[in-house]
Amino acid sequence: MKKLIITILGVLGLLSSSCSPFSLVNSTVYNNSDLGEYKTFRIVSPPEGTLPPGMTMVTYYNIAAAIREQMVERGFVESQDSPLLVNIALTVQKEIETAPALPPGYYAYNGMYPYYMYPRNLYWQSYYANAKVITGIYREGVLTMEFVDTEKKIALYSSSVSTILQPGDSQFRNLTEIAQAVKVLFSDFPVRLLPQYTTASRK
Repeated sequence: MKKLIITILGVLGLLSSSCSPFSLVNSTVYNNSDLGEYKTFRIVSPPEGTLPPGMTMVTYYNIAAAIREQMVERGFVESQDSPLLVNIALTVQKEIETAPALPPGYYAYNGMYPYYMYPRNLYWQSYYANAKVITGIYREGVLTMEFVDTEKKIALYSSSVSTILQPGDSQFRNLTEIAQAVKVLFSDFPVRLLPQYTTASRK
């Protein structure tokens, strides 16, 4: 809990001192997972769940494309048979709050908890018992991705980025900013970029 409070205070400092519109809110590995053991991945698709309120199909495809690029640049190969699922959630709130993760079998959207496309109760059984979810940051939007092993039914990793939505907006702004936000989403990802994709190699 102390670590979570420190993280939130750090985020507040970043929001007030940084000129970047995107802030990493959360980056957590669950169940001592090693994502480097996985070679393939797949991104949640609309038929597997429901689009979160405020997310259109165009927005979904833009987010999925940005996530796909980040995964490929880390050596992962996209495969529809992969047990590694990237789940996506979107939240819009007025202030920073955290709350216990939802109880087993409950994943309805009530305007507070992140609305995950792929139902979390399908892998909740072994989920980290003390998990907390970010429920909102001021009047900004929060995009969350959660990595799940659908065969073992466990959560492996989650990351959240804020300020994807402008106050009062209901849609993402543009392709470039979505790509930037997702890049921040992966900034503390436990699997690093391949050498050919690092900043040094691009100079």
